[in-house]
Amino acid sequence: MGFFNKIKQGLTKTKAAFTERVDAVFASFRKVDEELMEELEEALISADVGVSTSLEIIDRLRDAAKLKNISDSELLKDELKDIIIEMLKKSEDAVSTDGMQIIFVIGVNGVGKTTSIGKLAYKFKSEGKNVLLAAADTFRAGAIDQLQVWADRCDVPLIKQNEGSDPAAVVYDALSAAAIRKPDVLIVDTAGRLHNKKNLMEELKKMLRIAEKQAPGAICDVYLVLDASTGQNALSQSKLFGEVGEITGIILTKLDGTAKGGVIIAISNEQNIPVKYIGLGESIDSIQDFSADEFANALFDKTEE
Repeated sequence: MGFFNKIKQGLTKTKAAFTERVDAVFASFRKVDEELMEELEEALISADVGVSTSLEIIDRLRDAAKLKNISDSELLKDELKDIIIEMLKKSEDAVSTDGMQIIFVIGVNGVGKTTSIGKLAYKFKSEGKNVLLAAADTFRAGAIDQLQVWADRCDVPLIKQNEGSDPAAVVYDALSAAAIRKPDVLIVDTAGRLHNKKNLMEELKKMLRIAEKQAPGAICDVYLVLDASTGQNALSQSKLFGEVGEITGIILTKLDGTAKGGVIIAISNEQNIPVKYIGLGESIDSIQDFSADEFANALFDKTEE
């Protein structure tokens, strides 16, 4: 199955919540007027796009309708799609491919953090990359064992210490091993507790400092894992973790099982963080690179152009 078809199939529930509501509004109005805008705003908010982002979309649609003299509701629908694509793309950066990539993965328990790491390891290895894992979530009971299962399944090495060990010491060991093994990607699992943000921030900063010192030429990323099925709570989590430190990417899990995928637009727009990967199922190969164009095409039920 091609990427576009996987996206389209994975967005079935979100499409029902988003596109059907939006289509119902456009089907009720032939001409563009304020009543249409108000109904569309309500549809977007109810589709988990969020209040702030929905208001911004409607403001931009009003401006576009005036500037381009749009009076046909179908033309306004095309404008809506373009605005959504722009919001999803605005935080995207050019990806550097020079040097080892170190990915620190953060996120609260239960969002699929360790599972996402395992699937990413499998994805990278399938692409011919050498992968190394580090079990720096020494806080949660069973986290190290869970990551070991994934490491065995993907046949990639795992650097670990005992439960309760200093996470920074695990990162130090992993980087020492990386100096010998020369992996393309080092993925670091970290503790996801948020009840004490100061400690989490200091812990993450310490690990990043060690990475910068031991691997000065490496690309350091911090990816936040969010559960799409939690809707606006995922947006709240992205804001809280954004206070902990700079997040360079989002991994959005469980997108295939939820009608709340509209939150992806709010996260990209309000947090200015690119969505890097999306989870579209339970299989080991179900994590996909995110594409704003293909996401929007699938959402609006258009074929690839």
